[in-house]
Amino acid sequence: MKFLLIASPLLALSLTIMPSAFAQETPPLHDHAQDHDHEMDEIFVTASPHKKNRLDVLQGSNILNADELNKNMAATIGETLSGIPGISSTFFGPGASRPIIRGLGGDRIRVLINGIGSIDAASTSPDHSVAGDPLTAERVEIMRGASTLLYGSNAVGGVVNIIDNRIPTVVPDMGASGRARLALDTVSNDRSGGGTINVAATDNIVLHVDGYYRRTGNYNIPGFVKSRYLRALEAIPSQDQKMNIVENSDVDNKGGTIGISWIGANSIFGISANINNSNYGVPNGEEVPVRIGLDQKRFDLKGNLEQDFLIFQESRLRFGYADYKHIEFEGLQEGTSFNNLGWEGRLELIQQRIGNIHGSVGIQMRNREFSAIGEEAFVPPTSTFQWGVFVVEEIEIEPVTVEIGARYDHQNAQNKPLGIAKSFHNFSFSGGVAYHPSDADLIGISISRSERSPTPEELFSNGPHLATNAYELGNLYLTNEKAISAELTFKRDLGSFSSSVNLYHTWYQDFIYEHETGQTMNGLTLLEFRAKNAKFYGAELEMDYTLLDEQYYKILLSVSGDYIHAEFKDGAIIPRMPAKSANIGLEYKSDYYDASGDIRFVGAMKKTALDILPTDGYTSIDLSFTWRPMGKEQNLDLRLQALNITNVQRRQHTSFLKDLVAMPGRNFKLSLNYGF
Repeated sequence: MKFLLIASPLLALSLTIMPSAFAQETPPLHDHAQDHDHEMDEIFVTASPHKKNRLDVLQGSNILNADELNKNMAATIGETLSGIPGISSTFFGPGASRPIIRGLGGDRIRVLINGIGSIDAASTSPDHSVAGDPLTAERVEIMRGASTLLYGSNAVGGVVNIIDNRIPTVVPDMGASGRARLALDTVSNDRSGGGTINVAATDNIVLHVDGYYRRTGNYNIPGFVKSRYLRALEAIPSQDQKMNIVENSDVDNKGGTIGISWIGANSIFGISANINNSNYGVPNGEEVPVRIGLDQKRFDLKGNLEQDFLIFQESRLRFGYADYKHIEFEGLQEGTSFNNLGWEGRLELIQQRIGNIHGSVGIQMRNREFSAIGEEAFVPPTSTFQWGVFVVEEIEIEPVTVEIGARYDHQNAQNKPLGIAKSFHNFSFSGGVAYHPSDADLIGISISRSERSPTPEELFSNGPHLATNAYELGNLYLTNEKAISAELTFKRDLGSFSSSVNLYHTWYQDFIYEHETGQTMNGLTLLEFRAKNAKFYGAELEMDYTLLDEQYYKILLSVSGDYIHAEFKDGAIIPRMPAKSANIGLEYKSDYYDASGDIRFVGAMKKTALDILPTDGYTSIDLSFTWRPMGKEQNLDLRLQALNITNVQRRQHTSFLKDLVAMPGRNFKLSLNYGF
């Protein structure tokens, strides 16, 4: 198989630098973490080759640990993260939702599973789900903006890294470790559960097993299913409009993983096998319900070695291979089938520190064999191969850290039926300076120049795409999309107060978008992929303040918000941008009980792009109560949440379905979480 021919040299290089014998003790590998006297309980592994505290990361970033995941858990990674400053979602119903970061989605956002792409069809259409479920995730790391050169030019909008420990990296202290999540709710009759366990078979071998199951019904909403703007446009009497429940919105997800690791004193090597199955409805208001049946089989490999050789001190190997397929059913009839056979591998070499300089070099390769068969085969069968090399360096001259990086990517995309091939070369560069005026403060500025190749969908599409209710037409004359980004960051972590402010501006040359031609094709709106200069700018704020810190309890105040503006050079508005939003939260925390209340404000979108209806703003209120019967040291909690307690109608301006279906209404959710 082709992927084996590529992967074998990477594996061979990793194995040749491993020592001939391994020690029997299993201390953790060095993390090379930078702390600048910050609390080191939030280690960020996605941002750079050297682990950092989140408050030392130059760009906007977030970490959702296990407890935050438990609180925000939804059926998709998009809805789980939605509401974090700078992050929205595509919301194509509860079954399909990808993250949107700073107004960018699709192929401009990389969704990773333990540092390797999800290898599915999620980026090709908003009705396609990310393969997997957050139920088994251990943590999620988010980088906003043109955050890193480590993961390719497709990460120009940001990176979401879902970490689930399917390949264990440490030997459990007590011989076994694990966690479990159980939840039920009222808005959709959700019944879900997930669990994971790691068992030390020997002093060096650790076994991993995880699994999840989620079953929901159609979800409830307040009022009419269609928006008031669409109802006014259609002029249909109110008595003929659907209300209170979104039909064909149920979800049935299940999957699991087995893995094994060999963990030595200075090395790790492991493999895992994973299956994901999902069946979910697409609530697009069609008379004939459309459902998607998804199946993915995935294999992962991971190797780490700390061993000095040449100028390097550590090597990291990552590899993932997946066979993905989903079928779109129209009623009882089997419709279009989407297939993606793909793999991705990366080898990264961490340099030895030379004075105040350290960094890494690496190579990354991806291959994708994609086909769509059926009436909605808007993309012809394509073959895409990408490879890239990168180098990132850090120079520490206290109190200043300078970060620089460069990357070269090559992409070859081939339209198989027509025998048309398009090749692209990308050059990307980044630089940044972090200044620590004190141990508690960071002032950072970063500038990047990146290039992104057009995707096969943008090049070769030629067919009806019912998810967007359009006939999509690709453009063979598209060239690289170029972007210059600047970001200014202020962070503080001082005693009872911590905050983060990000200001950013991105100038695009040849920004690729779907142009409304004003014509129709086969009764559908004709959209053509074109390129035009554009600019994005915005701001994000996060602030936490401890109002009271007594012996047995704390009271904390949190405030956050975001704003984004995006337009083409000629002043035209770019469609489906997130509305401005803000959050205020108050939380009581103690060893046995937590109680919190959160108010979320989302602004209206009245000034919209051509043929996009306005979207009303809303204010929603969430309440939460957590009980830890054995204290916080035992990692067992029971949580009761009242979400959107005022039952306000909410619509996501970034969603293609925003006028056809509202988001869920009032929801009472009960969850049990346990870890050991």
